[in-house]
Amino acid sequence: MRVLPRGRLSYGMQLPVQSQSTLYAELWEAGAGPAELLAVARAADRLGFAYLAVCDHVAIPRRLADAMGTVWYDPVATLGWLAAATERVRLLSHVAVAALRHPLLTAKQYATLDHLSGGRLILGVGAGHVREEFEALGVDFARRGALLDETVDALKAALGPEEFPDFRGERFAFSGLGQAPRPVQTPRPPLWVGGSSPAAVRRAAVRGDGWLPQGDPRHRLPGQIARLRALREAAGIDEPAEIGAITEPLYVGEPGWDVGRRTLTGAPQRLADSLRAYAAMGVDQIQVRFRCRDHAELTDQMAAFAADVAPHLDDRPDDRPDDRSDDRSDDRSDDRPDDRPDGRSNGRSDD
Repeated sequence: MRVLPRGRLSYGMQLPVQSQSTLYAELWEAGAGPAELLAVARAADRLGFAYLAVCDHVAIPRRLADAMGTVWYDPVATLGWLAAATERVRLLSHVAVAALRHPLLTAKQYATLDHLSGGRLILGVGAGHVREEFEALGVDFARRGALLDETVDALKAALGPEEFPDFRGERFAFSGLGQAPRPVQTPRPPLWVGGSSPAAVRRAAVRGDGWLPQGDPRHRLPGQIARLRALREAAGIDEPAEIGAITEPLYVGEPGWDVGRRTLTGAPQRLADSLRAYAAMGVDQIQVRFRCRDHAELTDQMAAFAADVAPHLDDRPDDRPDDRSDDRSDDRSDDRPDDRPDGRSNGRSDD
């Protein structure tokens, strides 16, 4: 089930403000709120971003609060609010910890979101990694992977074309129970699976419509993509999965302030040359993040990217200018840790 244009490298973004892990949030986000969130969402809608993403955590234990923070907006409420303020951009949960909730409840929430947004939902799901969340909600943390597998199967039934879906699994079973409004998208909204562990890659391959890797450095992606494709082929699934990647932090132009050594900076062509490497690996969409000191600088960076970088993401080699002497891009994503305790790039959240 494909929702992105074929043959193009699409780009989307995780919204600021709505999740404030100290591992990636900018300093200005702590003092920001709905107004800034809305301004960024409207800019993304206007500037051609493929999707906006919102994370999911119910509650953060004290032992993780220093790193993760406790500000995590609810994804359904946030995306529903933004649906009314935007017209085109897709709305992604990245990722909903689906095993924490009964699939009929999740289906009700996200079917309504798809209905109200005119069919713009992408349901991203992951296994979760915060033990205390599961314990507080009475869900077996040790079995979260198997539970998510069944939840995904149940969601595909509950979000499908039948008003009275039938599903019978080991933990969940429902029949003769109707839910409306139904999703606008048919046969159902796309379901992308997040995570980079072997179990998560297998889940994305055999159960998902797309894959959302969690912080894989560039050198790991080709092997992960090859494994996903092999698993998908072995499962007899003909439709290719839509494959994503989280890029290095970006800054279009010369920042004039310390943006960190991993940040890709410089002329638009230089950034486009570097980001095209993702497409060469088989990536369909990149999730971008811009270094910024306030929301105005963020929307300026988004505009510069859309105007000057994005048009070159699909250039062929012979389309590029001959003079690329300033192309000093390097694969600094290798420095990114894959064990971050947060919702954006945590390789441990996908058992």
